[in-house]
Parts: sequence; structure tokens; C-alpha cells
Amino acid sequence: MWKKGEGKLIQIPDPSRVKFRTNISKSLLEQLNRIAEEHNTYVNYLIETGLRNVLSQNVIIFNKETRPKDRVQYKTTYDESLLNDAKEFAKKHNLYLNDLIEYSAKFIDLEHIKKRDYKHRIE
Repeated sequence: MWKKGEGKLIQIPDPSRVKFRTNISKSLLEQLNRIAEEHNTYVNYLIETGLRNVLSQNVIIFNKETRPKDRVQYKTTYDESLLNDAKEFAKKHNLYLNDLIEYSAKFIDLEHIKKRDYKHRIE
């Protein structure tokens, strides 16, 4: 993101975002990459909309038997408060965060995703 200061623009990291590493289904990640490319966004922005929707419902129906076997490590950044809320939600429902992230992919709202240029905004 860019910040106005001293009559010029200064590039700074977005203070609301934190790095996070998890394991996620490789096939799901490939699918999310295709969707992100088609909608001019990033995978983490897609995941964030899904997480927000799941958290707003405050209910999850998850079968631990259906966990994918093709998980790979995935590193990205997330909105810090959303990530903290997701961690609490997962703990409350006896889930791992990567289970919640994969589950939330079903609830992605393509109408309300951030576009790629969001990270280059000026504040």
C-alpha cells in the first residue's frame, strides 16, 4: 500500500495483514488459482471472503473423514483480525485452521472480493 507523506508517496506494508503458513489441498489450491486469475484477484483474497461468510454463519458442518490427502504448504498474508477470529472459531468447533480454510472455499463471494490492485491503494 502507499501512504501520502511529505508531499510524496511512500510504499509501506499494510499493517493490518500478517504472514501465515498452513497446509491446504493441492487440488483446491489449483482451483482457487484459476478462479483468482479469472477474477483479477489473489487466492488469499478469495479465502478471506469465504472465511468471513463462514464466520458470519457461526455454524459449520464438517466431516473430518473427508479431509484431503493431497495437502501442500501454502504461505500468504491474511487480515490479522480475520485470521484471529478464524483461529478462535476453529478452536471452538474442534477443527484445525486448515480444515476451516478448505471448508470456507465453498462460501467464496465473487461479488465482494478485493481486486489485485487493492494492495497498491493510496491512503
